Amino acid sequence: MDHKAPQPETIYKEIQPQRPIYRWSLSRRQFVATAGILTGGAVMGFPIHGSGVTVTEVEQPAAEAGNIPLQLTINGKQQQLTLDPRTTLLDLLREKLQLTGTKKGCDHGQCGACTVLANGRRINSCLSLAVTHEGEQITTIEGLAQGDQLHPVQAAFLEHDGFQCGYCTPGQICSAVALLQEARRGDASYVTADLRKIGTADLTTNEIRERMSGNICRCGAYPGIVAAIEEVHSPQKREGA
Repeated sequence: MDHKAPQPETIYKEIQPQRPIYRWSLSRRQFVATAGILTGGAVMGFPIHGSGVTVTEVEQPAAEAGNIPLQLTINGKQQQLTLDPRTTLLDLLREKLQLTGTKKGCDHGQCGACTVLANGRRINSCLSLAVTHEGEQITTIEGLAQGDQLHPVQAAFLEHDGFQCGYCTPGQICSAVALLQEARRGDASYVTADLRKIGTADLTTNEIRERMSGNICRCGAYPGIVAAIEEVHSPQKREGA
């Protein structure tokens, strides 16, 4: 009888143990439900019965551990604060000190609604970390008036209807106040014709529009804003002449 020797491949297959084949089938709906349960358990810190999974709540370190001291003067009042170094000046004003006149618009430094004055210089407070203003003088819309006496720019905005919904108005006014100070110093802008001129800058309509271009009014109250700034600038121009 002719017996053929078994081939090596056959021997290898015969001695290999048979492994069970596992198939995992999970629909999108089941996946979302399972992920939700696991996430909820992680947040709430409770065991998930019947799943073989126990979720343990991990204690987080106190948020105050990384806080740092900060001292600055806001609207003439000295403030001694302790806060997270990641806090923006805008959030400090609104959330910590309840100075909500300064508005959070785009929160990306593009609309100007959050404009305040830092040592007389206009800045977007949403882009500025509060800790970078250590020891500075911060002026918000609440600090411009002297008691019941409005700042001249505030009065001019009322006179010329330089607003509609009013949401951007605090930033517009703070920016206009700084603009007038810049013009008085003789600071030039992109559209200034004569850079050699010394003294108060001539605030033409184009100059005002250029210098206020960082403040957006979605209601379109620009004619009134320009007129208000022109009115306040005129007496200053005469005094400087």
